[in-house]
Amino acid sequence: MAEAEAAARKTIQDFDPQKKPKRNKYAFACAILASMTSILLGYDIGVMSGAAIYIKRDLKITDVQIEILSGIINLYSPIGSFIAGRTSDWIGRRYTIVLAGVIFFAGAILMGFSPNYAFLMFGRFVAGIGIGFAFLIGPVYTSEISPTSSRGFLTSLPEVFLNGGILIGYISNYAFSKLPLRLGWRLMLGIGAIPSIFLAVAVLAMPESPRWLVAKGRLGEATKVLNKISDSKEEAQLRLTDIKQTAGIPQDCNEDDVVAVTKQVQGKGVWKELLLHPTPAVRHIFIASLGIHFFAQATGIDAVVLYSPRIFDKAGIKSDRNKLLATVAVGFVKTIFILVATFLLDRVGRRVLLLSSVGGLVVSLVTLAVSLTIVDHSRTTLTWAIGLSVAAVLSYVGTFSIGSGPITWVYSSEIFPLRLRAQGVAIGAVVNRVTSGVISMTFLSLSKAITIGGAFFLFAGIAIAAWIFHYTLLPETRGKTLEEIEGSFGNFSSKPNTSDAAADGANGNGQIQLSTNAQTLTS
Repeated sequence: MAEAEAAARKTIQDFDPQKKPKRNKYAFACAILASMTSILLGYDIGVMSGAAIYIKRDLKITDVQIEILSGIINLYSPIGSFIAGRTSDWIGRRYTIVLAGVIFFAGAILMGFSPNYAFLMFGRFVAGIGIGFAFLIGPVYTSEISPTSSRGFLTSLPEVFLNGGILIGYISNYAFSKLPLRLGWRLMLGIGAIPSIFLAVAVLAMPESPRWLVAKGRLGEATKVLNKISDSKEEAQLRLTDIKQTAGIPQDCNEDDVVAVTKQVQGKGVWKELLLHPTPAVRHIFIASLGIHFFAQATGIDAVVLYSPRIFDKAGIKSDRNKLLATVAVGFVKTIFILVATFLLDRVGRRVLLLSSVGGLVVSLVTLAVSLTIVDHSRTTLTWAIGLSVAAVLSYVGTFSIGSGPITWVYSSEIFPLRLRAQGVAIGAVVNRVTSGVISMTFLSLSKAITIGGAFFLFAGIAIAAWIFHYTLLPETRGKTLEEIEGSFGNFSSKPNTSDAAADGANGNGQIQLSTNAQTLTS
C-alpha cells in the first residue's frame, strides 16, 4: 500500500530529474526543424544591415527611407502573426510553418528582382507576412513538443537559429559586396529564398503538436506523439494527464477515444479574461510577458544589429569591407553566446541568466556611449577609442544573446495558462515586433538629434529599468511543467466574473472549449 501511494505521488520531475537533464533525440530533431523558421527573420535583419549601404547608393534614397525600409518589416510581421494564429488553429502547427516558408520565399524573390524603391517595399511587405507566421508559431510549437527537463534548451533554439540567420546575412553582405552595385544588394536579398525552400520541405517530417491534437479531441494521435517525445511511457502518460486536466477532458477517456470539441465563437471569453477581467495571477503573467518582450527590444538590440556598419563608421572605421568584416564578428559573437545560453538555461535557470544578461547590457551600453562620444568630439583618430567601441558592441551582443534574447521567448511561451497561451504569446510577439520596428525606424534620426552616444546613453537607462522590472516581477520557471508554472504567479482558481470567461478554457463537463480567435495557437 505504501509503495502504491508513493508511486501515485510521482510527478514528471521523478521521471525527468532536474540534476541531469535527458535529451530526447526525436524531440530535439523536431525542435530543430521548427526553430529553423527563425533563420528567416535573422537573415533579413543581418542582410539588411549591409545591403542598406548599397541600396542607398543605387536607388539614391535618404536615411529616412532607409530607416523605413529596414524597420517596416517589424510592423508587417504582426499581421502575419495574426493570420498565422487562425491558420494554425485550422490546419495545425506543422502546415502553418510550411506556409511561412512559402510566403517568405515569395517575398525574397520579389525583393531580389526589385527595380525601384516602391517595388522593394512591396517585397518587404510579403516577406514580413512570412516572418510573422514563423515568428509566432516556431517558439510555441517547440515549447509544446519539448520534455520538461530540456524545455529551456529546446525552446531557446529559435533564438539560436535567429542568430545563425543574422550571421549568414552578414556573411552574404561581405561575399557579394564586390559585385556590381545594381547586382550585389539584389543577390543579398534574393538568396534568402533558399533557406525558406528547405524549411518548407523539411518541416513535413515533423509530428503535430500533442497539445493541438488534444485540443482537437484526437487523444490517440496525441498519445503516440507524446510516447515519441518523452523519455518514458510513464512520463508520456503524465504529460497527457496534465494536458487533459487543463483542457477539461475527463481522465477516464481512453487514448483511442475521439472527444467531441465544442468551439466557441471568436474566443471572446479568453480576451475578456486576459484583458478586461483578469485575476491577479493572470494580470501578473500578462504584465511580465509584455514587459520582457518590450525591454528585450527597447534596450536597442535591433539598432546595434541592423545599423552596426553605421556604428562602426561613427567609431572611425571608414572602409566598407572593414565595416562589413567587423559586422561579421558581431554575428559570430552573437551565435557563440546564444549556443552557450542554450546549455545554461536548464542548469542555471531563467532568472539568474536574465538578470546577469541585463546587467551586462547596462555596462556595455554605457561603455559604448562614452567611447562613441569621445570619438565624436575628437579631431584626431583615437585608435583606443575605436577598439573600445568595437569591444563594447561585441560585449553588448554577447550579453544580450546569453540571456535577454533567448529567455524572452522561453519565458513568455511557458508562463501562460493553457487556455490563455495563444493570445498571450500573440500579444507578446506583437509588442516585440512593434517595439523593434520603432527602434529600427527611428535610430538614425535619433542619433542625429541627440548624437549616437546620446542614443546609447538612452538605451542604457532603459536597460536599468529593465533590470528592476525583471528582478521585481519575474519568478523562476526552471524544472517546472507548463501546468505547474501557473502556480508560481498566484491562484488561478478564481475566474473572472463574466459568463464568457467562465465558459472558456477547462471545465468539468468533459468538453474542450476552444477559442477560434485569430491567435489560437495553443488550446
